This record gives sequence, C-alpha cells and structure tokens, in this order.
Amino acid sequence: MGKPNICNNFVVPKKQNIMEVSVIQIGNSKGIRLSKTILEKYNIKGKVDLILEKGKIIIQPLSSPRKGWEKAFNKMTENGEDRLLFNDVFEDETLEEWN
Repeated sequence: MGKPNICNNFVVPKKQNIMEVSVIQIGNSKGIRLSKTILEKYNIKGKVDLILEKGKIIIQPLSSPRKGWEKAFNKMTENGEDRLLFNDVFEDETLEEWN
C-alpha cells in the first residue's frame, strides 16, 4: 500500500495497483502468467523472490545483496587491500575465559 493521503481527521490510503490474473495449469502445477510489460517494468528476469505474508503473496525481482562480492574480494587480494584494519585480539583481552 502506498503512502496515505491525510485529509482533516481522515486517512485516505492511496489507490493500489491491483490486477486480476488467472491461475493456470502448468504441467502438474499451477501458476500465473505475467505480461512482458510487467516483467520489464519491474525488472523481473529468470528468478524472483516470493514473499509470503499475512494473506498475501508478494513477487519481487530477485534480490542479490552480495552480487559481485567475490570478484571485489579477489581484486582486493590482488591489490594487497585484504588486511585487518585493527588487531583481532585486543591487548587487554585474555583468552583464558574462552577455555
């Protein structure tokens, strides 16, 4: 739901974009068909995140928060930039408590 409009003492929610689609047979399963326009508009490609919430199913483009990290870490190693910024053991720390 979008950000509501506030009018005097009433909260009027913004209109949602709701589209009715048919559930169709796909082999032994069922599914929905999304138009090319929707796929392009929401940048949906091969896979999607499917979020199940209270009475809702939300489909959104696949989130890849760590995409490209491996390549970036390899480049850091090549450039000698993959070092600790501070010691992993503090000078006043004793490791006895962990034994």
